[in-house]
Amino acid sequence: MTRWSTEPKLFVMSAVSASEEIIHLTESAANEVRQMLAKEENGASKGLRVFIESGGCSGLQYGMVFDEKREGDLSMQFHGVPVWVDNVSAEYLKGSVVDYSDALTGGGFKISNPRAKSSCGCGKSFEA
Repeated sequence: MTRWSTEPKLFVMSAVSASEEIIHLTESAANEVRQMLAKEENGASKGLRVFIESGGCSGLQYGMVFDEKREGDLSMQFHGVPVWVDNVSAEYLKGSVVDYSDALTGGGFKISNPRAKSSCGCGKSFEA
């Protein structure tokens, strides 16, 4: 069964199991998220939401935000950091790795996605 989302170009071809590991957060990324959450108001009740949405120069773009768990979210935990992904984003993020680097050039969070057919130069958007 194919489910269409409200966004154009976003569709889910198969169901994702709640026990599947959709993405992986490296230890470096988890450490940075923990430090950032410690400074966040109500950070103790929040985790990292990783999602995709329409936009960017390649059609889809990545997003990350501190949020609380929502009904239907897929839950994972890496190095003590709760991570949530919605079902639509899960299909696009399957097998992705979220890493963090504090390098002066090219530093910050980076998502490596094996399902991306192409991505733009900035690395924040991709085509599925």
